[in-house]
Amino acid sequence: MTPLKIGACLTSDEIAAHRDWLFDDARDIELQDFGSYTALTTEFEDRIAAARAALDGHAGRRGIHGPYEGLDMDNKDAELRPLITARFLKALEAADRVEARQMVLHSPYTRWFHKNRLATPDYPEEKLGRIYEVMLPVVRQSEALGITLVIENIFDADPAHRREMVESFNSKAIALSIDTGHAHLARRMSDAPPVDYFVRDAGDLLAHVHIQDLDGHADRHWAPGEGEIHWPEVFRALAECRSAPHLVLELRRKSEIPAGFAYLKNLGLAV
Repeated sequence: MTPLKIGACLTSDEIAAHRDWLFDDARDIELQDFGSYTALTTEFEDRIAAARAALDGHAGRRGIHGPYEGLDMDNKDAELRPLITARFLKALEAADRVEARQMVLHSPYTRWFHKNRLATPDYPEEKLGRIYEVMLPVVRQSEALGITLVIENIFDADPAHRREMVESFNSKAIALSIDTGHAHLARRMSDAPPVDYFVRDAGDLLAHVHIQDLDGHADRHWAPGEGEIHWPEVFRALAECRSAPHLVLELRRKSEIPAGFAYLKNLGLAV
């Protein structure tokens, strides 16, 4: 199995501490500066300037994490849905201005949906209709800008639901993201399949992966090797993907990025 090149998720002010590792090998970077209300309103121009300065000289692939708190793309309040669309569109502007070609958004699928999808007539179709109302303008703008929206599993108990939603748009501007920790946590909490199954279900729609480890109890964002995830099988599944997804360590303690990378490198999984 050929080792895979991995990068990291960082805010602009955290990049300098890992600059040589990231820049010398043109590694993937995911900026995490644009997730909050203030980041996309009163602090917007300052954050754009900071990001552009921090990324100067970076030749690798880059993305941003879009906003998510309180911004469910399946919001049932018709008055709120246009506000969510507007927030996503503003984040797309940020992505374009920092020359990012991906934006992470959170999945609207849950264990509740998994258990109740057939209990009420037209429940899946009504949910998808609300998602389309929020997301169609965002997908169209992503197409115009050449940016790919990548939909990350959060509470997903069955990876097929999120994949089928992405497939339904029939657009190259929307694809799949997998958070390894979220997938493993769903296995413990919701009888979801193991992480490598999430990867294999995504197949060539997989465009982005958050790499993090955990104990199966909480969303720890530990360095690989500190938790329960079986990394060799995850990377075997990733090696089968022809889509060359962005692979980024998303760790709570950024000081542990070197240790997480070294653990995967020593296993022959990462370079």
